[in-house]
Amino acid sequence: MQIGKIPGKKLEEIILNKITYKRDDVLLHAGLGEDSAVVDLKGDLLAIASDPITGTSKNAGYLAVHVACNDLAAVGAEPVGIQVILLLPETIREEEIACLMHEIIETAASIKVEVLGGHTEILSLVSQPITCVTAVGRVKREQLVSSSGARPGDDILITKGVGIEGTYILANDYADLLKEKGVSQKTIDEALKYKDKLSVLKEGLLAAEYGVHAMHDVTEGGLYGALEELSQASNTGFELYLDELPVRTETREITEALGIDPAGLISSGSLLITVPEGERLIEFLEEEGVHAWKIGAITAEGRTMIRKGRKEVFSWSNKDELWRLME
Repeated sequence: MQIGKIPGKKLEEIILNKITYKRDDVLLHAGLGEDSAVVDLKGDLLAIASDPITGTSKNAGYLAVHVACNDLAAVGAEPVGIQVILLLPETIREEEIACLMHEIIETAASIKVEVLGGHTEILSLVSQPITCVTAVGRVKREQLVSSSGARPGDDILITKGVGIEGTYILANDYADLLKEKGVSQKTIDEALKYKDKLSVLKEGLLAAEYGVHAMHDVTEGGLYGALEELSQASNTGFELYLDELPVRTETREITEALGIDPAGLISSGSLLITVPEGERLIEFLEEEGVHAWKIGAITAEGRTMIRKGRKEVFSWSNKDELWRLME
């Protein structure tokens, strides 16, 4: 099988359809496009999400904390704690383990999240550290949001822009390649500042409080992958306005130099939101210091893109542009 996420239909066929036992106190079950589970504890609801970091070795601890906690924010949940699994190669040094854990602990503390425990193991089967984080949080019943709530007529909004995390990873891990391709040091330095844009906690909690229909954080597969997963989860179609996508200057320069599509690039830090009358939410978020743009609409069926005034059928490679570059 190809590197990256297992495609949705195959995931459903070989994994999700095998899960037949479901409890009544689980409100949000495992499903296509759903990155968190939610359990009813007869008070606030418990939200749980897990994620690995595999596409980069630098700042993996920082990324792992934010990526897992972003999944909770996408259901309107406030993260409380994380559990960490570190699968480490035999060649790793004690200082490297200490550095990785320090990064995880400091990042978690910065967003008021406790490290609850986890597991560490040295393995001959891995060649570089694999960091997996499970985040747990709480959400008020009336503010619970899922990927499956999108409705025809909703506007589709995105926060911050496309390709946020991928731009940072490329600047952080592939600076020499970017320079060879003609990208300036100034652009690389500005792209490295995207590290501070990778959390969607603020906009996720604000949007849940505002009252939106659906949210999905934009991770592997970028905007294309997130839209497809949200569409699958909600059993709807969509229309994507390709000419309206907010692509930051650094993202555009870096992706053009590498010949990759920014809308297919991993983008933790971006949150996909569906809501009626999206302009009102855009204004609300702007007042709170969060930039958002309308990039499409939810439809009853069909998946299309509008490019330069022409409508075409939505299609993409089902592979994140970062993985494509690494190959």
